[in-house]
Amino acid sequence: MQGKELFEYAVIRLVPRVEREEFLNIGVVLYCRGQRFLSMRYELDMARMQAFGAVCDLDELEAYLQAFEAICKGTAGGGPIALLPIAERFRWLTAKRSAVIQTSPVHPGLCGDAAEALQRLYDELVA
Repeated sequence: MQGKELFEYAVIRLVPRVEREEFLNIGVVLYCRGQRFLSMRYELDMARMQAFGAVCDLDELEAYLQAFEAICKGTAGGGPIALLPIAERFRWLTAKRSAVIQTSPVHPGLCGDAAEALQRLYDELVA
């Protein structure tokens, strides 16, 4: 039986009107040091966004989330932040900010497979 490893995750939120502090869960970012894993999963569901009353530039949101993903992967498209060590990238992604895209507080968990944990959390908290 494979041992369990500590992981940390945060929910990615769309906050269309920052001053109202209302949000819609649109994704999850997960970091597992033991498995050298940092990844995210997201979806911009237009029907849910419209029902929520979110009036946002979809192209701008998609660009922001693609940059977020590039930072997770450590690719050049993520800019200088993507060159940082994996733990520092996760901390940067989950730092408090006042923007249309925010993350929840960081939560811990245990998993055998970080990719499966990411999918499970996405299914539970977003889908």
